[in-house]
Amino acid sequence: QEQLVESGGGLVQPGGSLTLSCAAFRSINNFYRWGWYRQAPGKQRELVASITIGGSTDYADSVKGRFTISRSNTKNAVDLQMNSLKPEDTAVYYCNYGFTSTTLPKAGPWGQGTQVTVSS
Repeated sequence: QEQLVESGGGLVQPGGSLTLSCAAFRSINNFYRWGWYRQAPGKQRELVASITIGGSTDYADSVKGRFTISRSNTKNAVDLQMNSLKPEDTAVYYCNYGFTSTTLPKAGPWGQGTQVTVSS
């Protein structure tokens, strides 16, 4: 299984931006689909964005138009650009991968995640 390391979280004011990054030991192109998840206190972990090896993306309605997921071969990472952040975006964010287009991208072990806090 692939070890995943998330980074880039922090404290930001409402309306602000953050870019999260998910680093993998092996090439990110070994996996068909990557996803960013988040888990807020007392809530279930939810998929907020995903991207396939071909570049097709999908977003949860709650983040559509504000978040952008991308793959960087030079960094060997999957990034999540988050704009117009809202307090309800506060959560621990995780990345994971999958091997098909029909299953959720959560085939790997969960990393420690990165905390995003949106507050004034």
